[in-house]
Amino acid sequence: MEWEIESNPHLLSKEYERSKGKILPPLPTPHSPLPFLLEQSPMSNLEAKEQPEKIYLPRTSESESLKKIRHTTSHVMAMAVQKLFPKAQVTIGPWIENGFYYDFDSPEPFTEQDLKAIKKEMIKIINRKLPVIREEVSREEAERRIKAINEPYKLEILEGLEEPITIYHLGDQWWDLCAGPHVENTGDLNVKAFDLESVAGAYWRGDATKAQLQRIYGTSWEAPEQLTEYKRRKEEALKRDHRKLGKELGLFLFSDQVGPGLPLWTPKGTLLRSLLEDFLKQEQLKRGYLPVVTPHIGRVDLFKTSGHWQKYKEDMFPMMAEDEQAATEEQGFVLKPMNCPFHIQIYKSELRSYRELPMRLAEFGTVYRYEQSGELGGLTRVRGFTVDDSHLFVMPEQLDAEFLSVVDLILSVFGSLQLKNFKARLSFRDPTSDKYIGSNEAWDKAEGAIRRAVETLGMNYFEGIGEAAFYGPKLDFIFSDALDREWQLGTVQVDYNLPERFDLEYVAEDGIRKRPVMIHRAPFGSLERLIGILIEEYAGDFPFWLAPVQVRLLPISDVQLPFAKEIQEKMRSLSIRVEVDTSGDRLPKMIRNGEKDKIPVMAVVGAKEVESNSLSIRTRKAGEQSKDLGAIPVADVLEKMEKAIANRENF
Repeated sequence: MEWEIESNPHLLSKEYERSKGKILPPLPTPHSPLPFLLEQSPMSNLEAKEQPEKIYLPRTSESESLKKIRHTTSHVMAMAVQKLFPKAQVTIGPWIENGFYYDFDSPEPFTEQDLKAIKKEMIKIINRKLPVIREEVSREEAERRIKAINEPYKLEILEGLEEPITIYHLGDQWWDLCAGPHVENTGDLNVKAFDLESVAGAYWRGDATKAQLQRIYGTSWEAPEQLTEYKRRKEEALKRDHRKLGKELGLFLFSDQVGPGLPLWTPKGTLLRSLLEDFLKQEQLKRGYLPVVTPHIGRVDLFKTSGHWQKYKEDMFPMMAEDEQAATEEQGFVLKPMNCPFHIQIYKSELRSYRELPMRLAEFGTVYRYEQSGELGGLTRVRGFTVDDSHLFVMPEQLDAEFLSVVDLILSVFGSLQLKNFKARLSFRDPTSDKYIGSNEAWDKAEGAIRRAVETLGMNYFEGIGEAAFYGPKLDFIFSDALDREWQLGTVQVDYNLPERFDLEYVAEDGIRKRPVMIHRAPFGSLERLIGILIEEYAGDFPFWLAPVQVRLLPISDVQLPFAKEIQEKMRSLSIRVEVDTSGDRLPKMIRNGEKDKIPVMAVVGAKEVESNSLSIRTRKAGEQSKDLGAIPVADVLEKMEKAIANRENF
């Protein structure tokens, strides 16, 4: 399984993420803009009328108009910065999916007041209706002009550009190296449809050994209504932030003494992880998967054989060698960045027969990568994460059916987690890149298998050229959350290359030794990333079957406490996750605390309930206050809860 988990797609454009600061052409336009929906509930005419019209916020990559608007707005911002802060030097200023940014080398840190002043100056520039002029120049002429204004970063950018060299001017006032596109006139920008959002630190070229810059983020839209909706969603995102909710709900934490990017899971968070693991393990057992466990470290030579050491050495934790000579010879151990070479060793431990295939090895394996501190972000970007990894070894003639079976498992998982809005990305290689291993024939066969699968299933999909793993193409599932942000979750990869590199074989029915094909798959992607996404998607309101605490018993006084404890034991015996509120607070406060803690079911225990052997149930769904269902006999409550858990339904 390719171990790179991409950064938040709603935060950075793929162009910049892939280039680490280099200028690259845009990614291909999707074949279909429509998400592949796992499930869609029909809406009645009345409901449709009551629904407010949704304001569409396209991503920059989906709109040529927005590319021009945001690119030009970033130039206007840079011009305003250099007018107000003459010592500031510009570096790069690309569009990103929800806006734009520009990196500056400035002797003084930018403040919130500075952003206000910059925005005010930008409005003046826009209102001047300066023409945006494209000019082609020779490399020598570009170098001469850059030296004349003493912009060293532009010189470095120029070195990596291919001719023709293009410059974009804002009137005769300001210019920068740029490939475009842009609007024709600054007056084409709507002064009420842009804003400057924040200042952050950034390293030149993403390299911590190089100059630290200041990055100003902004957003720009076609209409003021879009900006208003964008800000609303941004405020909602802050409320749903998994780092905030994770702390409030007591699920996980980070410690400076442990280190950044290394989450610590509390009892409730660990329970949540276990529930997700057990859920997938049960599904896998039904489908013939075999559980395995592998070490957290391995020899460097293992990863040299796989090719990961050559490709991702800089992103792995440093090698552990016994002495200086071993270090020089690259003989030592590393924390594993992926699980596949270990699973390959289990397969290879004996000669396999065609009767044993397909062989499906599965593990919740924790892997490690040495992310730069500035790239870390809550649970979605960490240095140690657990992958729901599986590697399937199949005969070539089994590939199509097994691939479809894996996709079916992923769709089943998404359905149980109520993740309904997603699309499929065919992550294929970039033929112009040298990052891949293996023959063209192997790649063509692997990409063909993935394409046949999505066409058989009738999925809406788009192609991501250059998004393949270095050893094979992938089918990635891109999920759109409640705020229309995109996240990569499940992935399936077809691999002809690692079986070749590790010389894997099986004995075919005719007695000839043949090469198997590998399928790498992970429905969750990683537990950490999935949990972070689920917290935000549910806004902390987990479904009843998945909630770390499903029921809270609320005894009105200490007199009812023994009965509440008795009910607690009965629920625990049925594997219902229950706790008793022993705070002694008044009932209204206990109910408010339960709502704040997002407990799906609260059961009030008073004198009448004890006498009638019943529970007064208050239940809540995501985002709602609790509803009083009245007194229900204990036996009925237990039966209904068991059924809801078994069917993964709300109570």
